Amino acid sequence: MSVKAFMKHHYRHFNSATVIDAAEGWQAHLDKGGQMMVTLAGAMSTAELGLSLAELIRAGKVHAITCTGANLEEDVFNLVAHDHYERVPHYRDLTPQQEWDLAERGMNRVTDTCIPEGEAFRVIEQHLIDAWKALEANGERKFPHEVYYELLLSGKMKDSYQIDPKDSWLMAAAEKNLPIFVPGWEDSTSGNFVVAAKRNGHIKSLSIIRSGLEYMDVLIDWYTANAGEHGVGFFQIGGGIAGDFPICVVPLIHQDIGSDVPYWGYFCQISDSTTSFGSYSGAVPNEKITWGKLDIDTPKFIIESDATIVAPLIFAYLLDW
Repeated sequence: MSVKAFMKHHYRHFNSATVIDAAEGWQAHLDKGGQMMVTLAGAMSTAELGLSLAELIRAGKVHAITCTGANLEEDVFNLVAHDHYERVPHYRDLTPQQEWDLAERGMNRVTDTCIPEGEAFRVIEQHLIDAWKALEANGERKFPHEVYYELLLSGKMKDSYQIDPKDSWLMAAAEKNLPIFVPGWEDSTSGNFVVAAKRNGHIKSLSIIRSGLEYMDVLIDWYTANAGEHGVGFFQIGGGIAGDFPICVVPLIHQDIGSDVPYWGYFCQISDSTTSFGSYSGAVPNEKITWGKLDIDTPKFIIESDATIVAPLIFAYLLDW
């Protein structure tokens, strides 16, 4: 039995039925000629979501991504340092001393997975410094994802790959030149790197990195060009800035610029946030109607579960696995 057939047979009610409804709603939006944005919060790259997301990108079912700086870089960390990662299945039981011992070894823990500082952070840092120095020498400015795209497509790190690059979602995105928006990139390890590079004299100015405000400016043009008749779909994994930032582009265009575009044409959020009208990440979709983000008839889904479990299932459903 295929994954899709298994889901259709067993996922009949409650939260599981919503998983099916959301997957079929995504496909229905594509069948109408609509495009889909996926937003990545949390630590989805360290959770190796690329195993399914990369194939979804290659299949043409994702047309743009908004992600945190952490998800952007951690897909590359996994690409070059996977064999040096350590899993800590008993992470809930660690004492402060055991956490300190991991820190002393340069193992940065994300839930049950430790990212090795020497093999991941420092390797990528030097490649980024070289790229930033080149930008400054050429009088150029680029977005964070553009720097990573050029690094991946250049093949400079190819000998360091420790997973099949087909399982890197960022590699798949780079190969298709997929639009990526990274709000709040400074809240990431790479953001720390660039400030340190200036402080250490490797570069003279931080202005070589284009800002989140510039990302929004580009997003306005992208949404306007790609909304079509039905609006772009919005598939949100987790909460926070990865979702909050891009969804605001529609009310920005309507209310602040005074132009007309369709509302977001589909909305789904996978979140384990407690439903609450005082919580942005936990608010039900209807609240977004009052903010001018969704229309009355926009298909809306909330899946209250762990995205590391649910997202690959939805992706597999769409890929007919």
